[in-house]
Amino acid sequence: MNNVPDSHQDILETKGTAFLATIGPKGAPNVTPTWYLWDPDAQQLLISTTAGRQKSLNLKRDPRLAVCIADPENPHRYVEMRGPAKTVKPDEGHRVVNALARKYMGLDEFPREMMGEGRVVIRIDPQRVICYGAAKAR
Repeated sequence: MNNVPDSHQDILETKGTAFLATIGPKGAPNVTPTWYLWDPDAQQLLISTTAGRQKSLNLKRDPRLAVCIADPENPHRYVEMRGPAKTVKPDEGHRVVNALARKYMGLDEFPREMMGEGRVVIRIDPQRVICYGAAKAR
């Protein structure tokens, strides 16, 4: 595991967009913008998606990925993470997607849930972390 330095932890707490790159079934890259949660204790990134989306299907077949999160105030300052998806498991009780709704929308529950739509949580355990740009002035 490669930890994100203190100089860039603030990016992981923002309401930014994570650009998740996976490997498609024919070997071509697939990049998707998505919301994310950062678990500072585990040093892991969490993403919730529907079970049938291409990114979750790609990761079940090939767990290799890269994700880039830019500082919303300065897109030239960012955190890139590389490594396998540690797990792709059901979002039991929609805990993660509801936490994302609180973070990004200020709502207790994710409002766009479709009946019967299964959700999964992608838990990313970064093996390599690359940070670019100076620490934010305090």
